[in-house]
Amino acid sequence: MKLIVGLGNPGKDYENTRHNIGFMVIDNYVGSVNWKEKYNALYTEQIINGEKIVFVKPLTYMNLSGNSVIQFVNFYKIAPGDIIVIQDDLDLPLGKVRIKNNSSSGGHNGIKSIIDRLGTNSFIRIKIGISNTIYDTKDYVLGKFNNEEKSILDNNMVVYKDVINTIISEGVVEAQSRFN
Repeated sequence: MKLIVGLGNPGKDYENTRHNIGFMVIDNYVGSVNWKEKYNALYTEQIINGEKIVFVKPLTYMNLSGNSVIQFVNFYKIAPGDIIVIQDDLDLPLGKVRIKNNSSSGGHNGIKSIIDRLGTNSFIRIKIGISNTIYDTKDYVLGKFNNEEKSILDNNMVVYKDVINTIISEGVVEAQSRFN
C-alpha cells in the first residue's frame, strides 16, 4: 500500500497557484473521481498494479499538511518509504521534475510539517519546478500560473504520471535514474 499526497492549499482562491502543483498533479493522475473527506483532507483509493494506493489532498493549508498526513499514515499503517509527496520547488526550472528520498525540507513549509509530524524525512518526494524568481517568495508561490506556464505544465502532466507509475511499479531508484 502506498500513500500519495499532493500538497496545496484548499479553496477557489488558491486554484492554479504555484503552491498547488501537488493538487494539480494528483487531480490529473486520478481523473474524475468522487473524493471523500477524512482527517481534514480529500482522499480517494485506487488499485494500481494490484496495489492499493491512497491519494490525499490535505485541506489544512500548506503549513499544517503533516496533521492530515500522519492520520492517514496511522490509520492505514503505512511505512514512511511508502509515502510519496508531490510538491512545488522554487529552485527547479518550471515543469522540471526531481525525485528525492530522505532529504531535508529545503525550506518548504508543507514538507517541514510532514517531517515534524512523521518524525522522519524517509519518504519519497516528487518535486515539480515552479522556477526561481526575484519576487517575494510568499507572493510568488501563491500567485497563479500564467497561460504560458500553465501550457508547459499541462504538457508535462504525462511525465508526472509516468514518474508516479514508475515509483509504484518499479521503485524510487528506477524512477530517479529514469527521470532525474
